Amino acid sequence: MDNSLPPADELVLVDRELAQLEVRRNQLLTRRAWLVQVLYQPVRPVGPSWPAAPVAPVAPVADSTPRSAQNVLLTLGGTLLTIAAVAFTLVSWGSMGIGGRAAVLCAVTGAALAAPVALLRRGLGSTAESVAVLGLVLTVLDAYALHRVALADTDGLGYAAVASAVLAGAWAAYGTALSRLRVPLPAAVVAAQLPLPLGVLAAGGGPTAFAWAALVTAAADGAAVLWTRPLPVRVTAGVGAAVLGGWALLTGGWLSLSSPWSGAPLLLAGAAVCLYVAWRTPAVAVAASVVAGLAALAAVGGLLRSVLPGDWEVPGYVLCALVLASVWRAGAGARLPRGVRAGLAGAGASVAALGLTWALPPVVAGALAPLARTTDVWSGEHAGPVLGPHPATAVLVLAVAAAALASVPRLWARCGALVLGWALLTALPVSLGLPYAATLALQVLTTAAALWIAVRPAPLTRGLPRPGVSEGAEPTPEPAPESAPGAKAAGAPAAGFGAPWSGWSGWTPPKPRPQAPAAEPGTVLGRVAYAGGLLSAAGAVALALDVREATFVVLGVVLGLLAGVAVLGTGARRVASACGAVLAATGLVLAGAAAGGLEGHWAGVVLLLVPAATAVVGAKARPVALPVEITGAAVGLCALGLTASRPAFLALVLALGGVIAAATAVRPERRRFASWVAAGLFLLAAWVRLGAWGVTTPEAYTLPVTVPALVVGFLRRRRDPEASSWAAYGPGLAATLLPSLGAAWTDPEWVRPLVLGVAALVVTLLGARFRLQALLLLGGTVLALDGLHELAPYVVQVVGALPRWLPPALAGLLLLAVGATYEQRLRDARRLRERLARMR
Repeated sequence: MDNSLPPADELVLVDRELAQLEVRRNQLLTRRAWLVQVLYQPVRPVGPSWPAAPVAPVAPVADSTPRSAQNVLLTLGGTLLTIAAVAFTLVSWGSMGIGGRAAVLCAVTGAALAAPVALLRRGLGSTAESVAVLGLVLTVLDAYALHRVALADTDGLGYAAVASAVLAGAWAAYGTALSRLRVPLPAAVVAAQLPLPLGVLAAGGGPTAFAWAALVTAAADGAAVLWTRPLPVRVTAGVGAAVLGGWALLTGGWLSLSSPWSGAPLLLAGAAVCLYVAWRTPAVAVAASVVAGLAALAAVGGLLRSVLPGDWEVPGYVLCALVLASVWRAGAGARLPRGVRAGLAGAGASVAALGLTWALPPVVAGALAPLARTTDVWSGEHAGPVLGPHPATAVLVLAVAAAALASVPRLWARCGALVLGWALLTALPVSLGLPYAATLALQVLTTAAALWIAVRPAPLTRGLPRPGVSEGAEPTPEPAPESAPGAKAAGAPAAGFGAPWSGWSGWTPPKPRPQAPAAEPGTVLGRVAYAGGLLSAAGAVALALDVREATFVVLGVVLGLLAGVAVLGTGARRVASACGAVLAATGLVLAGAAAGGLEGHWAGVVLLLVPAATAVVGAKARPVALPVEITGAAVGLCALGLTASRPAFLALVLALGGVIAAATAVRPERRRFASWVAAGLFLLAAWVRLGAWGVTTPEAYTLPVTVPALVVGFLRRRRDPEASSWAAYGPGLAATLLPSLGAAWTDPEWVRPLVLGVAALVVTLLGARFRLQALLLLGGTVLALDGLHELAPYVVQVVGALPRWLPPALAGLLLLAVGATYEQRLRDARRLRERLARMR
């Protein structure tokens, strides 16, 4: 089915085909029902008194058809006769005289070759095929016997070459005369593979001559594939051409490395044969063209390799490969078949890709050498390449490939050219051995160029097709407006084509599935360039760490470049650049602190300049405010890490961070989160300061939390009277009461338990007065546990002074009293629970 039709026309065609299939299906079902009725209708004998006869059972299906069984028997018989003939020739030949031998050979071979004529006349095709195969085998035995008896002094290889040629001709004539036989002609093709190669070996030819013989035979096989009609002959010739031609080309490739002037003619001849086959046979055009292209590249590249220096060998191959790859576009004007162009271009692209792989090590060395640091920062020593020396011609390969891709007006090619251009600039210092200053300057220039292209990719998009429009495609005509006379909804089926809804005027076409819009070329190129710019920026910064002055210069330049992209760029590139600028500023601050000789804890204090700056930037640059502030917060965490070993400075950094967060909370969109962060930082700062002063009283740590929490809870209850007291006051009260209760149980003095008891009593009374569940339960529980702690020693003394029988007696009386008033106690418990549940 043609998928290039407009949707409306294609839908009409689908409806028509479905209607025809339904009609045909009904006809076949009717015919099947009649056939079943005829085949399985029960037979009733004449006479009204006879009962109905049962339906005869269906005969079981045989395991094999008569034809297949006949073929198996004939094959086995022919095989046994062939084995017997071989055994007779090899074993019993010497026991007969020359006349007997000739008579036996002539009689048996003649009978075997003549019998198929009579068998074919009687319609016994399979039998004739088996006997013909036996006759062909006997001719081979005749040739062998002739060599053993009459021509024993002749060379074996020469005789085999002549015999195979004679047998090929004889079998071809025999198969042509008896065209109904399927074996003789393919057997003649198999025999025809041997004369030339065996003749070359008999003449003492070397690998080159043998390869030429194989190539000529393969060319003859290709001619048989193109100009013969029987399928078995074409298949056999194709297999022979592939085997012998492949051997010839492999030999030519080996010769192109060891003896280029001997291998080049062989490879070019093989390429010509393959190219002719590709031109005449579209089914194998791509594969044959690939082989032709590789052979031609091996030939020409081998010749160039013999005259060029060692470092120029791969560039020579790459140059030839790029010329061959240009056939894809140049061949379109010359009307080369598409399959031929695709195969040749694919061969050239494959070899060019191998050449680019050869040129990759200096790129990797240039990118990783600054990162694989083996020297100290600001030591003045520079790290060398991580992968050893590299030829200077590697950059030539990258340059030529980049230029070739840049000339192709396709998005993928422009992206590849951009990547290769970045790789060229990265590999240039390694391949040419540039000094440190030149290498650093080139890295910075590469970063600047890549980031500029990321912001302004328009010059690289010239000549590129619009998104969604392929080469040579025509724009789809717009549908006619609905108001036009005679207009019909797009995609509606036409009446009269058998569609079940063709007469329904209310039918509406289904809505097409929305497709994601294709990315603009500028966007894609900008992403590729931006990735290269970030990699170059990282390499430049790592390389600049060798020298103090270079560190400040490079960090400043990178900061300016990333800030420019954050201002001029769009989308994810703007956000990433803004975050990168924050990191570059962090590096500058740390470098300044290190240059000033500041210790780590002082550097942590100075580092808070970055979060402060990000808070200011976040208030001005709204599109990148959140990621910039998150990056600044991460830098603030680094400042905490630098001051962690000095509690006093840690408290100072926490307090300053709280000030920055409080300043950020002035903005309405950050008020809720930043205010909580500021409160937490101030609290942590107070705790760290108290710990530095050696304060161990828990109330000093908990009361700064409890008081603001109770104030916030009070304000919330005023705004929302239905709010739970647990949510409003529970966290604040628990923050002080529970730690103080734990300290009171371990405190031997009486002041803390007394103050805690009074505070718990006040909380309990307030909870009872204002019907607040959290205050009542928390205060009552703490008061009870605190009182239990204070009364426990006296209870122990009293229990120790009482008789031992008294506690069990009191327990028994208590249980009797509870049991007697059990129902009343249950009612009291339910009443208490209901009162607590009514509290907030």
